[in-house]
Amino acid sequence: MAGRVAPAEPSLITSARFGTSLSTDQRAKRYVITMLFRVVCFIAAVVAPIPWNVVLLIAAALLPGIAVLLGNARDNRPEAPVTFDEEDAAPRLAITAGEVIKGDVEQEDVR
Repeated sequence: MAGRVAPAEPSLITSARFGTSLSTDQRAKRYVITMLFRVVCFIAAVVAPIPWNVVLLIAAALLPGIAVLLGNARDNRPEAPVTFDEEDAAPRLAITAGEVIKGDVEQEDVR
């Protein structure tokens, strides 16, 4: 492809970010798991004795905020810096062969 320059070195696996769709899927999964845990807290609060059901109800009240925070958490790792050394690069081939034909472009009137 014209105009595209490949980086000198590929990104390390440890410095690469997750793809957007993968990140969105993971965040949705964390949100659903947290909300399922909230439902379990509500059901357990119904059958638990008095001191524990209060703790479970408080946990169920706080879990939606935690679920939103986990659902909105993105991968904030900085992108790996791209370094390029001209000395280390492979020599580039120049286009030297071929015949150059000079000419003019004629415009046609299309009506």
